[in-house]
Amino acid sequence: MTAMETPLPKTPEQAAERQARRKALRKRMIQARNALTPEERAQRSARAVALLAESPLFRSARTVMIYDHVAGELSLDSLLEHPAAAGKCFCYPLCVSRTEMIAMVPGAWQTGAYGIREPVRALSREIPPDQIDLVVCPGTAFDPACRRMGMGGGYYDRFLPKCTRARIVMVAFEAQKVDEIPADAWDQPVEQVFTEERIYVRPEGADRPGGGPGMQA
Repeated sequence: MTAMETPLPKTPEQAAERQARRKALRKRMIQARNALTPEERAQRSARAVALLAESPLFRSARTVMIYDHVAGELSLDSLLEHPAAAGKCFCYPLCVSRTEMIAMVPGAWQTGAYGIREPVRALSREIPPDQIDLVVCPGTAFDPACRRMGMGGGYYDRFLPKCTRARIVMVAFEAQKVDEIPADAWDQPVEQVFTEERIYVRPEGADRPGGGPGMQA
């Protein structure tokens, strides 16, 4: 076991302690991104989007799943206006139950739970997960090994395994980086994380909790 590895819990007490750590980390990282001013958020979002748009993963994708940002999340708005976005099909997540998420090309928008803007299902077109080439995930935190922490609902962790041909990445602010995510066995890592400063690349052996770090300048 390397210095970066954290063993998975073996007892209920250890599991409860791990979940408490995850909850505290999620809260701290949300506070960190919310502490950015609107101007800082806009500028840093644009820099991260530029790195994503110029990447081979994005340029080679035809069908791309992105998200509509809320609160302090990194905004992908400028991605739709980038020259590299021309001709691509963009779809967005829509939560259809307490556990299930689908991908929709929006024909109209509505405000859903928690004030999140989402596609109107009856007026939008569903994209099967196995037809998506690239999924750009949001998140509350990440580490240099490209382990990702979401909001706690597990929607992406359940949806991503269905995206059998898609490349999976995340966008986030540098302020959301931590040394190590206390990942669970069901957590889905991403291949790359794009921030306003650099691109982090998941190294071999980091598919599940316990891998080492990687970074691309």
